[in-house]
Amino acid sequence: MSTEREGKIRVLIVDNGSMQSQLLADALKNDPKLDCAAAANSEDLLEQAARKNRDVALIGSYLEGQPMRGVELVRALRAAHPETRAVLLVESSKRELIVEAFRAGARGIFSRHASLDQLRTCVHQVHQGQIWANAEEMGFAVEALESTPKVKAVDAEGADLLSKRELDVVQLLMEGLTNREIGARLKLSPHTVKNYLFKIFDKLGVSNRMELLTLTVARPQLAKKVAQSTAPKGTESAVQDFAACKRAAERGNYGAQLNLAELCWQGQGMKQDSLAAYTWYLIAEMNHLQMKPQIQAAMRRVVETLSTDDVLEAKKRASEQFARIAHARQGMGAGA
Repeated sequence: MSTEREGKIRVLIVDNGSMQSQLLADALKNDPKLDCAAAANSEDLLEQAARKNRDVALIGSYLEGQPMRGVELVRALRAAHPETRAVLLVESSKRELIVEAFRAGARGIFSRHASLDQLRTCVHQVHQGQIWANAEEMGFAVEALESTPKVKAVDAEGADLLSKRELDVVQLLMEGLTNREIGARLKLSPHTVKNYLFKIFDKLGVSNRMELLTLTVARPQLAKKVAQSTAPKGTESAVQDFAACKRAAERGNYGAQLNLAELCWQGQGMKQDSLAAYTWYLIAEMNHLQMKPQIQAAMRRVVETLSTDDVLEAKKRASEQFARIAHARQGMGAGA
């Protein structure tokens, strides 16, 4: 039976030396849901990624005697195989390293001082579309984004800069889909999806998925246009898209939670529901406190339509849902 049929997460590992890579791969194999392979060096990792599809890559920050070689490899991997999600293994959370790793396209930062159980959980969550980083590391990324004067999205907050197809790509990206999954949904090749993403990044002045997500949260008009890129209200397609987004949000996917809030607010795939929209914004806020200012900016337009009782009810629902998500994550971590 193939790895894909077994439903395993395919992991490729490169660390400082082939022996270290193999030791880490062997240690992670204790999780029956992970299919791990070791690479001897940077070149070998890219060659293996080209020959075999891999879901997650664990990359040491210090490779081949170069402190930033791991970041360079993350960037090269993203360019060649954007469907593979990279996690950078670091000794310490230095601001420059963290910011450059996220700019290169890393989906996670993992401290070598953490446990193997935590690393297994990290792999599972990154594979599901989550960003793995602690509060300090996420803070570095948000501060860097806020202080970078390169955003070109000035026309309707960037909404009018994107074509209908590009908005569709952003919509599916917010659901946590990989390039391959986006391509399957839109009937495009992964290579074509990658080209669309590069065009979107260039138009909006961002350099990776996380920056794009943050920008979408901070600019309501852009979020609205993205949400409206789905099928018209009341159609079977819109309902299916809403249901898929809701399932991803309930699994804890941050992008899907934000997207679901906007879908509820706009009434895409369901009747417009301000209470549900505010609830899911609250859940996203609890999921990523580091992005609280951006999320609250998006929430202001919703809370103005709610009564005090509605706000209290939303907070109650959000706390209960967040507790269910946290419990499910703990269960997954224990199983890993």
